[in-house]
Amino acid sequence: MTLIDTETGLPPLEFAVTKNLAATSAAQREELLRDPVFGTAFTDHMVDICWSVGGGWHRPRVQPYGPIALDPAAAVLHYGQEIFEGIKAYRHEDGSIHTFRPRQNGLRLQRSARRLALPELPVEYFIESLKALISVDGAWVPAAADQSLYLRPFMFAKEAFLGVRPANKVNYYVIASPVGPYFKGGAKPVSIWLSEDYARAGKGGTGAAKTGGNYAASLLPQAEAYEEGCDQVVFLDQDGNVEELGGMNIVFVYKDGTLVTPQSDSILEGITRDSLLQLAADRGHKVVGRNVSLSEWREGVASGDIVEVFACGTAAVVAPIGLLKGKSFFDEQPLGPLAMSLREELTDIQYGRREDTHDWLLRLDG
Repeated sequence: MTLIDTETGLPPLEFAVTKNLAATSAAQREELLRDPVFGTAFTDHMVDICWSVGGGWHRPRVQPYGPIALDPAAAVLHYGQEIFEGIKAYRHEDGSIHTFRPRQNGLRLQRSARRLALPELPVEYFIESLKALISVDGAWVPAAADQSLYLRPFMFAKEAFLGVRPANKVNYYVIASPVGPYFKGGAKPVSIWLSEDYARAGKGGTGAAKTGGNYAASLLPQAEAYEEGCDQVVFLDQDGNVEELGGMNIVFVYKDGTLVTPQSDSILEGITRDSLLQLAADRGHKVVGRNVSLSEWREGVASGDIVEVFACGTAAVVAPIGLLKGKSFFDEQPLGPLAMSLREELTDIQYGRREDTHDWLLRLDG
């Protein structure tokens, strides 16, 4: 008999756990955590949950981290039916492990799934999957300041079938990688290249979904940015409005204290961005989501109406923008104190150094 959770109406997941017999030793893990590099080392286990049209979500398990067997005809390899999320686990001073706003990540994963014609994982299952991985790999969550465990949930079409239709078999996984601060020596202003020849997404496309194809589309212009001596690339929509960077949202600070962020149905809704904007609103700043044209950006900086510009996302948290470069211009950007002040407040909440007045944290262990 399968019990049903009376609050959610869902049967609880019971994860079968297979321990990794070749797990990293404590000494090896300690060495890896000494100076972790984003996305290069991974914990000993991963979560795997199956889905099928007839069986729904089933066979939840925690198993040794390792290769995934795929049939050469797996739909994801041919039609790109794939989505993912990015979320972190933080160790607090008392040793407990917490994550930040996981319900929002779970809801965003559902929105991405809907757009890519994939099954929607219940948010409760999403949170349970994070807890299941931490239950066996919690020792991988670093204790050092500004380090964390980056959790990467992802889902893709696994059915071996070459017909063009939504897949009838899908798998959901969670892997994890210890990470240090995105910027060594503290956050520094980044330089941005304006992509004038390429678009990240279009109206009615997949821009608002967190899917690999959007990031694949950004790689060539990102390489162009590197060739131009810039750190990141920023995209415009078909009407010349600012969208986002390759993997981060953007925020403009005006001299009257208003924070403006581009908003459209082709921009990924950033949880870090929304959290920073909420903290700014708590301080009394006006927060606005609307179109921002390239000309408004450039003219606003030139006139002094825009006093600060910053990018934000899960990995970097906040990155002040110090330069905007295009084919025919080179605009230095004003640097101000607000971005870094908001970053400090947000990270203090995430690491338990400051009161969580919005109930954003969720404990994953215990």
